[in-house]
Amino acid sequence: MNELSQKIDENIARVADFPQKGIQYKDITSLFQQPELCNEMVEVFAEFSRGKVDAVCGIESRGFLFGLLIAQKLNLPFVLIRKQGKLPPPTIAESYALEYGNATIEVQSQYIAKGQKFLIHDDVLATGGTAEATARLIEKCGGIAAQFSFIAELSFLNGKEKLNSFTDEIQSLIRY
Repeated sequence: MNELSQKIDENIARVADFPQKGIQYKDITSLFQQPELCNEMVEVFAEFSRGKVDAVCGIESRGFLFGLLIAQKLNLPFVLIRKQGKLPPPTIAESYALEYGNATIEVQSQYIAKGQKFLIHDDVLATGGTAEATARLIEKCGGIAAQFSFIAELSFLNGKEKLNSFTDEIQSLIRY
């Protein structure tokens, strides 16, 4: 574990038996109490993408938090990926399977140009379903899923495998 990963790990709150018994939830919201650490994280994310992407998108809702900061640091546009029905039209939608059911995400397609390269950012990479659906959505609009970034990766769930078909440019600051 590198120094940044260790700092992140030390500052992530653990919540026992959430969202169900036997799970130890790692709550990233505790990181927001450490502004210097957040600035360091944004700098590392930005360095990963500098000169490689044309825009950043953040996945609802926690992907918005660092996604916008990364876009601002890189002086690039930021695009919201939201749950269905949360954005005004025109939107393009992409549905995907969840562990128990289905979900649909949307984007305002006018903010994606043909050939535009995107960094797709979210807080946690778990099974990879939402990030994969976001990449398909970006491609449906003519953009390119060039990179993915996450604060944490739950590597035992193998979500990264779903993203490798888009790019091998996948960054996680900490892996569990």
